[in-house]
Amino acid sequence: MTDPDRPPAAAAAFIKEKGFAHFFAAARYSVQGFYRLIEEAAFRQELFAFAIGLAVLTVFGATVAEYLTFLVLMLILFALEAVNTAIEEVIDRISPEISSVGRHAKDLGSFSVSCLILANAAFVAYVVFF
Repeated sequence: MTDPDRPPAAAAAFIKEKGFAHFFAAARYSVQGFYRLIEEAAFRQELFAFAIGLAVLTVFGATVAEYLTFLVLMLILFALEAVNTAIEEVIDRISPEISSVGRHAKDLGSFSVSCLILANAAFVAYVVFF
């Protein structure tokens, strides 16, 4: 006899994990997202900029607070790059033809990433010159 609370086998792949299993599933999804994002040239360039920024901060004797601020800004940039990539993938999936709405969504995502890149660069410039 089948359990009425248990979904059919085909739906079992979509069961939401709970407790510690959820924690490990979420960690696995995050790692998969990182592997997907590393395929993006923009993200690889941002990782390179992170390394350069750390080197510049080291050369100019940054404080722990300045390193921490830079780290937080870069993590926000990485997160925003992931969201931007997700937007682009969804737009490409649901609207493969060129449309002004899809283009606007992609442009807005790109603009948000550009703003944070400028904020990161301004912060490093502040540390170096002030």
